[in-house]
Formats: sequence, structure tokens, C-alpha cells
Amino acid sequence: MEREIEADKLQGKFCEGPRLRLRRAGERDLDYIMELEFAPENLKYIVPFDRDFHTGLLTGKGALDAIVETLAGESVGYMTISGLTTEAREIEWTHVLIGAKGRGYGHETMKLAKKWAFETLGFHRAWLDCKDYNARALHLYEAEGMVREGLIRETIITNGVYENLVILGMLEREYRARKAQGLEL
Repeated sequence: MEREIEADKLQGKFCEGPRLRLRRAGERDLDYIMELEFAPENLKYIVPFDRDFHTGLLTGKGALDAIVETLAGESVGYMTISGLTTEAREIEWTHVLIGAKGRGYGHETMKLAKKWAFETLGFHRAWLDCKDYNARALHLYEAEGMVREGLIRETIITNGVYENLVILGMLEREYRARKAQGLEL
């Protein structure tokens, strides 16, 4: 059974923080998404999707691309969000890519994604996977309260080499506890 989410919660601006906001990507954002997706500094850490995949997300209801932008409207990153219609209320974040690195945008992006998932959409669990050698991303996710749940060994092939994925997740109650401690937006 598919879960229904009110259409207005999937359109326009989802969530706003002190410096950034998340909004649903539109056709005008596809070039930016592809630029980030295939940037050499990002490509080694992800399995890229093609333009047709991202175009399909523009009108889908179970998954979407979200642009991370400053409050002034400058795009600084994007993330793909899926699992929006799962009965289990489990959301997945993939390709959390920040183009403007070193400014703390990754932390605020994760805080916005968690707030939107748990407070606005009422999800039970959020999760993502990360290549086991992506130390910068793993540090970010763990600093933001994501818990290592497992390791999928040799599950993807990059340039002919098998690679491992670390699974990280957060439950709604863990998010609420962090919020009560002042660690969330």
C-alpha cells in the first residue's frame, strides 16, 4: 500500500534554515544537477544517474530531487530523496552533493532534510548509504546523528573494482532526542 503525502509538502520550498533552504528541483535545475553529479570531486563517491533519470523525478511522487540553495536563491547543492510513498514511512537520501564545500552547508542540509522528513512528513526512519572510504561524508553523517547500521560488502563496481557501502540511519525518536538537546533546527 502506498502512503499519500499532501502535494503541497512536495512542491516549492520544503524547509528553510538560517542560511539555506530545500526546494523541489525543476527543469531549469537539470544542468546544475548534472554538473554536480559528474564533477570529478563527486564522481568517485557516487554511482551517477543520467539526465533521463533526473528528468523522471520532476513529476514523480515517490521520489524527487531537492535543490539546496541559499536564502538569496543561489544553488549550492542537491540531493535525491526517495521512499516518499512507502507504507513503512522510511525515507532515503542519495547523492547528497554540495558544490560549495567547506562552508558548513552539508551540516545545515542534513538538518533541513531531517526536519522535513520527521516534522513535516512524519517519517519513522531516514537512511542513506555511503562508500566506506568517503571519510568526509561519513564524518558529516555521524556528526548529524546518523547511526552506522551495517556494511554491505563488495556491492557495487566502480572502474572494475568492488566497493563497500556503509548504511547509516536515524529513527524519528533519535531525531526528537537530538532536537530536545538543541542539536537540530
